[in-house]
Amino acid sequence: MKENHRRCCGIDVHKSSVTVCVLPPVGQTHLEVKKRKFRTFTRDLRQLRAWLKNCRVTEIAMESTGQYWRPLWNLLEGQFTKVILVNPQHIKGLNGYKTDPKDAQWIADLLESGKLKGSWVPPRPIRELRDLTRQRVHILEDLNRAKNRIEQLCQTGNIKVSSVASDLFGVSGRKMLKAIVEGKRDPGWMADYAKGRLRDKRRELELALEGTFTDEQRWLLEKELRQVEWLEGQVQTLEEEIERRVEIFEEPIQRLLTIPGIDRKTAWTIAAEVGADMNAFTDARHLASWAGLCPGNRESGGKRFSGRTRKANRYVKRAMCQAAWAASHTKNTYLSAFYRRMSVRKGAPKAVMALAHHMLVVIYQVLSRNEEYVEFGGDYYDQRNKPKVVARLVTRLMKLGYKVDIQPAEGIGEPAAVAAEPETGAESVPKSSDSSTEASEGAVKPKRRGRPCKCAARGIICKHRTSPETNSMIFRTLPAGKFS
Repeated sequence: MKENHRRCCGIDVHKSSVTVCVLPPVGQTHLEVKKRKFRTFTRDLRQLRAWLKNCRVTEIAMESTGQYWRPLWNLLEGQFTKVILVNPQHIKGLNGYKTDPKDAQWIADLLESGKLKGSWVPPRPIRELRDLTRQRVHILEDLNRAKNRIEQLCQTGNIKVSSVASDLFGVSGRKMLKAIVEGKRDPGWMADYAKGRLRDKRRELELALEGTFTDEQRWLLEKELRQVEWLEGQVQTLEEEIERRVEIFEEPIQRLLTIPGIDRKTAWTIAAEVGADMNAFTDARHLASWAGLCPGNRESGGKRFSGRTRKANRYVKRAMCQAAWAASHTKNTYLSAFYRRMSVRKGAPKAVMALAHHMLVVIYQVLSRNEEYVEFGGDYYDQRNKPKVVARLVTRLMKLGYKVDIQPAEGIGEPAAVAAEPETGAESVPKSSDSSTEASEGAVKPKRRGRPCKCAARGIICKHRTSPETNSMIFRTLPAGKFS
């Protein structure tokens, strides 16, 4: 049964104007449809809000057109029973026709019939924090571009400091760049600015600083260095303001910091983009889909096309991919083991994206349960599938021409590989298949009916029984040709 609203309104949002269509109340179809057009100045938007209240509108729907919907949302939020923001792609998938007044009436009709699904809009404090974190990302991008311009300018003047020093913008590199701006052309004198281990490369620095900088290039270098310093000051100011505003999310942030690969700045981004309340998302899969970190679903005519991820929240995707790359380099952690398993099957780029998706699911569970992250360890998958891992390693050694004895380690009831010696003889890899296999006398018979297990007779670790009593016996392997 379709849901009926008391009085619905659709708004088509543009940069300089908004078109509004108000439908008659439900059950009063004899009344006319009201349509008006307003400019996007604050005074006109306030007039729009007053006009909607005079029309006794209860439900409003609008498209998320760029950034133009935000001023209108801020004025209408909390003033009406229901205000929803609709994804334009969702509306385009529904039948309709294109003009601004018809678009507004079409949105109102869809709202009245209950066909529209609203996008999640976080509360105002989170939106303000989100503006700060996104501004920080944009300034960091500008800072990176400015540093690249300096590097290109140095290469143009044949200054090869970046070929000797790992960081052109470290303490030593900045002093050298400022000396170049001042016109101090003595390479040996400028090379004395090197500090720490870089002083061991003074000879290379002297060669790298013998450039052909002109007055014009020095002038440009000075402007770019000032730009870099100004941008770094802006980043520091933004980080101080963000740190002040995230105090209300300190508890969730501390829980996020227990996840390997997530630092405080990544936790800022998660708190600003996703929030601390996971009730806005149905489950972890919904959150991954909203962030654009799940495989694409493209199928036509029974054929499966590329599962490339779709465009979504690029700030969350950027932060999670950075966190995934950091987690993949941690030692003896479950997340690094997950990355290695996926990289063998899919390659490094897809493994990073898969790990980012997995970490976002972990974040959902940590925030929704109000619990800290529990580390399983880097050997979690090996312990979970120990018989399979041991059998695979034994088979691999046998293919290399080794005899393997599997015995339980002392003091531990589970098996461990303790010896692997190459065979002696004319050939390194035996091809004879006449040897016999000795099985343990205490082999446990399978409880299930059907074909009996022959793992013990074949001299391999049993994959059907995972108890220590079954797999803690000694196997003397047959030559590799027996199992080929």
